[in-house]
Order: sequence, then C-alpha cells, then structure tokens
Amino acid sequence: MAVTGIVRFERLFRIAAELDVDKQDIKRVAEFIARKLHDLLLRAEASASANGRDIIEPYDVPIPKGLQEDIHAFRRIDEDVEIQPILDQLALRPPLDRALSVETDARLPELAGGLVFALARLFKILDPQLKNPQSEHWDKAEQIFDLLL
Repeated sequence: MAVTGIVRFERLFRIAAELDVDKQDIKRVAEFIARKLHDLLLRAEASASANGRDIIEPYDVPIPKGLQEDIHAFRRIDEDVEIQPILDQLALRPPLDRALSVETDARLPELAGGLVFALARLFKILDPQLKNPQSEHWDKAEQIFDLLL
C-alpha cells in the first residue's frame, strides 16, 4: 500500500476511535476486510440461492443495525479522509457460485469502510484507554466479529 494510503488509514482510526495504528496494523485491517466481506457474501449467496436467484442483490447481504450505522458514520467522515479509493482496491470480490449485481459490487467499498469503522470502535469498547492495538486486541476483536458476523 502506498504511503498516502497508510496515512489515510491512520487518520480514519484516529477519527473513528482516537487510535494510533502502524503499517503492520494496516496489513491486518486489509486481511480482516477480506475475511469479513467473504463471510458476508457467503451468507448473501445463500440468501440469493434460497430465493431462486443467480445474482446476489444488496438486500441479500446481511447487515446488522450496528454495522449499518457504522457504514453511515464512515460515509460522513470519508469526505475528509478520502479512503474510498483505497477500499475499492481492498474490497476484493471473492470467488462465489453466484454473481454480484452491479449495485452489490458498488456497495462493497462502503461496506468495507463500515467494517473498518466498527473495528476501530470495538477496540475502544474492549479497552477505553487503548491508544495502539496490540495482538491481543486484534485477536479478541476478530473473535467477536467471527461470533457476530
């Protein structure tokens, strides 16, 4: 990732939860986004299949209320951070048995942004005094996301 991308991610974490992240954390964020998008799209694929469709529509993607709120929060701050182009690259489209509709595909970067925003907020819930997430914080956060998404 280019230096400007790292700086933008650092800024996003500062705005979302007053956290300092480093280059290694950014790598973990990219891996986290890929895993969680894949998980959500697998559920969306099952929904489309159950409804007899070959195309995954936006309403097939299971987005809980809290994540939806984080997507909206991400949209509000992205005007300042301008991280959307980077998320376009990170929101990889995993191989699925069903195709994504154009609308679903277009929403993936914002969904990724909402996931990052939620992750940053979760770190602060786990430890309100936290300034720089460590491996233990990452492990706990990922376990919670795995449980809920």
